[in-house]
Amino acid sequence: MPNLPKPRLRRPGRRGDLVGPPATAEPKTPRVEQIDTAGLRWVNIERPGALERAWLEEHFDFHALDLEDVLSRNQRPKIDVYDEYMFIVLHLPVFDRAAKRLGAGELDLFVGPDYLVTIPNQPLQPVEYLFERCRSKEEVRQQLFSRGSGYLLYRLVDDSFDYCFPMLRKIGNKLDALEDDIFEERADEVVRDISNVKQEIINFRKVIRPQRPVLRDLEKVKQRYLSTDFDLEIYFDDIVDAHERIWDMLENYKEVAEALEETNESVISHRLNDILRVLTSISVMILPLTLIASVMGMNTWVPGQGNEEGFFVVLAVMAIILIGLVAYFRRRRWL
Repeated sequence: MPNLPKPRLRRPGRRGDLVGPPATAEPKTPRVEQIDTAGLRWVNIERPGALERAWLEEHFDFHALDLEDVLSRNQRPKIDVYDEYMFIVLHLPVFDRAAKRLGAGELDLFVGPDYLVTIPNQPLQPVEYLFERCRSKEEVRQQLFSRGSGYLLYRLVDDSFDYCFPMLRKIGNKLDALEDDIFEERADEVVRDISNVKQEIINFRKVIRPQRPVLRDLEKVKQRYLSTDFDLEIYFDDIVDAHERIWDMLENYKEVAEALEETNESVISHRLNDILRVLTSISVMILPLTLIASVMGMNTWVPGQGNEEGFFVVLAVMAIILIGLVAYFRRRRWL
């Protein structure tokens, strides 16, 4: 990689001041939020456009390809290492309420010795929550910023992955509910619900799986580019462990969903067999009665023809046959 000059950080206020967009910002003012304290600067730019890119070019010497990736909406998770900073792209699971399905939100990060730039392409609750806490609570700001950009990066990534666990618990609750619904004769609804849960699990896996090599690379190169006074090894190991737990839960949910689908198909097949067995038994019982009625209704002479008692004899014979067949089927447990 080329040896890029150190980013030119222009701090408009004193250290410890919180700098944000003015209340009466002009329409063409870049949407940039900043926190600057303890020698560390956190810049947050949500949904960047041309104005925000121009602001980044003015205040930082980031590589042009990285700035293009920031404006792109189809970047895969990755980490690019330069002499002065790291550029990281992460994907986080986000529930799209309009489409009613799970999607991926992209988070771009520029990390240097004394700054952190976060650029989400859509509102990401973990990023918004941590940024707001740092801006509104001085003790939180001092605790995080005083430990350097490496620790701030760890907290941001760790909170982002921890945000996945409540979503996973909701998927687990759906699977538990489906297990109860399978035996309540709601086959059509259960099939649709299982399909929806499987789609959520697949989308979740598509978001989480590409992060694995990025986290491994981050674990290897973090000490060279992140300024800190203490060892971050155990902290970034915790992020890798959280990612592995998420992946293990997704693997488990995938197997549970497949097992529930097979169980539901077995239940549907069993119910269908019961219906066919009952219908077949009824058909077999009606068959001899139909035969007797057909014989007695022939146009040729039959015994008892024109005799009133013969009609009741035929009915009695048909009733005896019917009762006998029902008793036989019940003894064989076909009914």
